[in-house]
Order: sequence, then C-alpha cells, then structure tokens
Amino acid sequence: MRITLNNDGEIELIDRPRLEAIVREAGALALAAWPGHGHAVAVWDKHGGSPVSAADMAVDEFLKRELGTLLPSAGWLSEETVDAPERLAGELIWLVDPIDGTRDFVHGRPGWAISVALVSAGRPLLGMLDAPARGEFWLAEAGRGAWRNGLRLSASRRTELSGARVPAHALPKSDADLTQVHQPNSIALRIAMVAADEADLVATLRWGYEWDIGAAALIAREAGAAATDAFGQPLAYNKPDPRAFGVLVSSTAIHGAAVERLAGRAKELAG
Repeated sequence: MRITLNNDGEIELIDRPRLEAIVREAGALALAAWPGHGHAVAVWDKHGGSPVSAADMAVDEFLKRELGTLLPSAGWLSEETVDAPERLAGELIWLVDPIDGTRDFVHGRPGWAISVALVSAGRPLLGMLDAPARGEFWLAEAGRGAWRNGLRLSASRRTELSGARVPAHALPKSDADLTQVHQPNSIALRIAMVAADEADLVATLRWGYEWDIGAAALIAREAGAAATDAFGQPLAYNKPDPRAFGVLVSSTAIHGAAVERLAGRAKELAG
C-alpha cells in the first residue's frame, strides 16, 4: 500500500500491486491488437495529423474505468479523452497516455508504451510504463527510486556533452558531435533510456503535453537524471494548459551545457 492524500486532504491508501496489475492489463489489451503480432487495427488521423487507433481508445476507456475505481478522488487527464476543467479542482490526478508511440504501434514496431502517472499538487508520486512488445515494465516512486523489470535503475553519469548518446533518426549539423542511438517513437521510452543509461540526452523543441512525459520524467529523475522543459525550467503538471515547450532529460553533469546549446533554437521555435 502507498499513502497519499485525497481531495479533502485526508490520508488514503493506494493498492500499488493492483495499480501495477491494471497497467499490465492495459498493456496486454494493446498487445492483443498490435499489428506486430499480425493483428489488424483501425487507424485514423486526429486533428494535426497524428495517428490514433482503436487500441488507443480501448486502452483509454479501460484505464479510466479501472483507475477511477482504484482511486475515485483522483481527476483524469489523458491524450484520448476530452479535457474537463473539473480536474483542476482536485489535488490528485491520473496522467495517462494510453499508447505513447502510436506510430510505432500501428506500423508493428515495438517502440510504444502505456504511460500512467499519479500526480499530487503538480508533482508525480508514481509513474509506470508498460512496453509489452519489448518485455519491459518501468516503475518509479517519488523519493524511493526507479526500476525496470524489478532491477533498480541508475541514470547516465556522462560528464561531457560532446559525444553524448541521443536517440535520433538523424542529427542536425549543429549537433554532429553527438552520438546517434536507436530512437523508439515513444518519447516516454526515449526518456527512460536516459534512466537506464542507454542514452545520455533526450531533448525535444516543440510544444508537448503532460501525458507524454509525466511517468517517464519521474522515472528518469528517480534514477538520478535531470528532467526539465527545453529552457531548463522545472516541469509542472495538472496546469490549466497541459502543455510545456519541449523536454530536456540528461545526465545531471551535461544538463546545463545542453540547455545552453539549445537555448537559441528553443527561443526561436517557441515563438
């Protein structure tokens, strides 16, 4: 059991084994529809051209029902659910991306994950990623650490920005001194790579949403990495506008240099 506060400031208990079981069940539900196992799944484009599948919607519905039963006092913010202002009234909120990395999912590639975080007063308490196509389950608890498949994580300790491993399909000329490594479509899994010392730096320079990073940023931070927005500012959650400009996750020693390198680009692109 895990102690948290409900919306009235009263102590209540979270059944963490049940929470983990729910997230794993969500992963199994998605895996049962994954084209990588030969399944056909309906896919369409959302506003802005991002793909969404019937599996995204099914997982979202499942998680909203089961997490709502597990912790009725918590609000809800998900990529696949219309935002409701009532979430701002409470202290606790579930932050969910039912399938982060939908492009990899629908093309039968394994770089996708179920992302679930429990946020209290703007800060994640618990974060879980289930990547069943990769056989990975990631977990973090605020102040207690982070684990993958039961093994405690220790983030990258790189001390020089030049040569840093970056998950990317290609690098711009201005970053030619960095080292390209495999990039899953899921931003959550890319962030988790820093937590697992499989990458040294992950940075995005675009407007993104809280549900993309809530669980993974906690996993990275609890493993010993630095996690901020693209300008090096702290990440906050359950804001009226659930967006932030970019995310920058790295070993602590190169974080300042990475912020400095990207500052001009971030300022120009943020508008």
